[in-house]
Amino acid sequence: MFSVETAATAAYVVAGLLFILALAGLSRHESARLGNAFGVLGMVVALGATIAVALGRGLHGVPLVLVVVAALLGTVLGLWRARVVEMTGVPELIALLHSFVGLAAVLVGWNGYLHVEHDPRGAAAAAYRADHLLGVHSGEVFVGVFVGAVTFTGSIVAFLKLSGRIRSAPLALPGKNLVNLGAVAAFVALTVWFVLDPRLWLLILVTALALALGWHLVASIGGGDMPVVVSMLNSYSGWAAAASGFLLENPLLIITGALVGSSGAYLSFVMCQAMNRSFVSVIAGGLGVQSGRGPVAGAGEHQETSPAEVAELLANASTVVITPGYGMAVAQAQYPVAELTAKLRARGVDVRFGIHPVAGRLPGHMNVLLAEAKVPYDVVLEMDEINDDFPGTDVVLVIGANDTVNPAALEDAGSPIAGMPVLEVWRARDVVVFKRSMATGYAGVDNPLFFRDNTRMLFGDARERVREIAGKL
Repeated sequence: MFSVETAATAAYVVAGLLFILALAGLSRHESARLGNAFGVLGMVVALGATIAVALGRGLHGVPLVLVVVAALLGTVLGLWRARVVEMTGVPELIALLHSFVGLAAVLVGWNGYLHVEHDPRGAAAAAYRADHLLGVHSGEVFVGVFVGAVTFTGSIVAFLKLSGRIRSAPLALPGKNLVNLGAVAAFVALTVWFVLDPRLWLLILVTALALALGWHLVASIGGGDMPVVVSMLNSYSGWAAAASGFLLENPLLIITGALVGSSGAYLSFVMCQAMNRSFVSVIAGGLGVQSGRGPVAGAGEHQETSPAEVAELLANASTVVITPGYGMAVAQAQYPVAELTAKLRARGVDVRFGIHPVAGRLPGHMNVLLAEAKVPYDVVLEMDEINDDFPGTDVVLVIGANDTVNPAALEDAGSPIAGMPVLEVWRARDVVVFKRSMATGYAGVDNPLFFRDNTRMLFGDARERVREIAGKL
């Protein structure tokens, strides 16, 4: 027999399939737009089914107009932020959105507790006792609140670091690893206690503990590992959503949360592999400590160049590789870079892009910028695809990259980024580094590339400098 619940279940299955298709589409440049469309359609179906179920079950005194206003308000705010946010602001926006998911999970957990455990004589508690599932529900509440609270404050700290509102250097409290391990051990013990005796003060205590742990966890991670942190928080938000799905008995939330949680965890693992680092080492503190060594020992003086000289280098080159970084995003130089690429290719120059897995402050940040500027997909290559080609490259343009082209990662065992795979641009014939100053990168690590004999520094705004070079060609 047809019912709203049956229709909603079918809609949830369709939405889940659309979300899976969205992930599949987003795995390739060529299908990314279609993947986004699948994701949007899946969310529309999910929201429609959820509202229909809420209306069918009754809103328990909540006026329907509030539900409509909330949906419209969220839609308007989402469209507004999507239209006005710059690409440089996307990493911190995503971190902030993760905090909303965490906060929602905390509120859902508290709501579940107040309707069941806090009201032991109520109908909901009686139903759970009859099914012998009261302990399971208590565990879901406790775990959901803990994961959600860690995600909430951790995402807030990530947002503040990425937006430059607080320093990117890691917080180094004495025994910080023991603090984190102690908090996790306390959570496990409190969970057992809560399942056996669900007291209100225990839920208050674990909420405060998780909020503090989330703050300390991300505050202890330095700027060099922030792309991994964003991915990690994405995973946390997925597990928080899945926990909320169990509490709300919503299969779509469980499916979506599992998709986001597992894909975020896998992405974090892949990025850590690309950085030759273990996920545990990132969580334990990561990069970001200022080197404090001043100028690189024995480095000598850097050599400066001009747009005219760079244009002459490019005019006489047959192979060029461009390695962008976060500085290109800040300067919004992707459009003049695309124009320069088109001019060079029209002259018969082989131009390609080398993208480090953690370039920028978000996975795929540089790829999105270049796609936005209509750079052909087939000339945008990953680090592993292009590293062996640098010895045969005439000119490398390093535009706003720093840590991802740092030879200290391979040559200095004492460097904070030692062992991290990097784009080996110094093996090319000539290297031109676009920077505003000689300052260190986001990880705060000195870069001896700037002082190599085949490296020239081109200071100033990257967008204006690239335009000048393109004009002189």
